[in-house]
Amino acid sequence: ALCGPSGSGKSTIIQLLERFYDPSSGTITLDGVDIKTLNVRWLRSQIGYVGQEPVLFQGTVAQNIGYGKQGTATQAEIEEAATMSNAHGFITDTLSEGYKTDVGLKGGKLSGGQKQRVAIARAMIRQPKILLLDEATSALDNESERIVQAALDEIMTKHKRTTIVIAHRLSTIRNANKIAVVNEGAIAESGTHDELLAKQGMYMSLVMSS
Repeated sequence: ALCGPSGSGKSTIIQLLERFYDPSSGTITLDGVDIKTLNVRWLRSQIGYVGQEPVLFQGTVAQNIGYGKQGTATQAEIEEAATMSNAHGFITDTLSEGYKTDVGLKGGKLSGGQKQRVAIARAMIRQPKILLLDEATSALDNESERIVQAALDEIMTKHKRTTIVIAHRLSTIRNANKIAVVNEGAIAESGTHDELLAKQGMYMSLVMSS
């Protein structure tokens, strides 16, 4: 997990991983392999990304989820991804045409929480080896955030994959294997939640102020 003040460089780390640009010094490795040596299309096919503001496209719910997979996604795969992201229930229970419901321009016919869960399903349908969550719940109201966070927690605990989370609320990253505190483009502290609290440094200040 990555946390730290706004503008400290957390999202830049995510963009470097996606190879939107390369580091001017140092290297980023996956399993010890410099990502510059990997095919970019292949690298990105291994990554699922969920940002703060989900982008949905004109079309049905099923189409929007299916876009996450290279090639054609089956209805069963779409529903499995939706179930994983806590979206299947609202799609079948509250949308008039279920998976065939048109989401409207930029997903305008869905609420913020519904759009985010469709975006998570779209990320999950490709069964990514790496899941990047860039403050995925920060734009939601409290109730929607609780539902979406529950889906993300389940994904992180049940499915074995590397997940990198930029924290909106520090309570959501307490159980991360490693937490890195980013400040002014550098890692100020790193460790588990308990280790960082024991240091009584920047992480503790962030916890106290959140």
